[in-house]
Amino acid sequence: MERCAPLSVVLIAAAFFASAGALTAAPVGAPSDFIRSSCRVTQYPRLCERCLSTYKLPIRRSPRGVALAALSVSVDKARAASAFARRTSAGTRSREAGAVKDCVETMQDSVDQLRQSVAEMGRLGRSRSPRFAWHLSNVQTWVSAALTDADTCLDSLSQNAGPVIRAAIRKRVVEVAQVTSVALALVNRIDPKT
Repeated sequence: MERCAPLSVVLIAAAFFASAGALTAAPVGAPSDFIRSSCRVTQYPRLCERCLSTYKLPIRRSPRGVALAALSVSVDKARAASAFARRTSAGTRSREAGAVKDCVETMQDSVDQLRQSVAEMGRLGRSRSPRFAWHLSNVQTWVSAALTDADTCLDSLSQNAGPVIRAAIRKRVVEVAQVTSVALALVNRIDPKT
């Protein structure tokens, strides 16, 4: 069910990891102590552990590294949910089609904001640098906006989509909202002063 991250996200993440120093990989399948302790601060610690312990690239053992990995997972999940909603819209009746189209558009906005966030993480630089807090604030704003987009999609579906379409898309969008909430919690742990 999990898809590979888009090439641009993988390249940005790889560049970040390469410039950030030594990498430490989490064992596949079982969360490392670092991932487990990082995920405790999130609203969905089990989901966080599951997503990060199966992450395709090594996760740098720092708040920045784990936040970047969580953002990359969010991008992948949002992209998959948007594509699923787009495929699901074929053959829907007009009112339902409009709700699904609105959902697809808001989920694509979410993908764009999450991709921007991944790119902005690469611009953070040194934590005490003058621009660090500004770049970090951008990431927080865009990830929050991506969460709002997921809620907007769900609202549109709840008002205008039939139960079968609503349930199918809702399941994926709720997962996007949850992994994005995890990413935001991990981004919020990054301290611009250390």
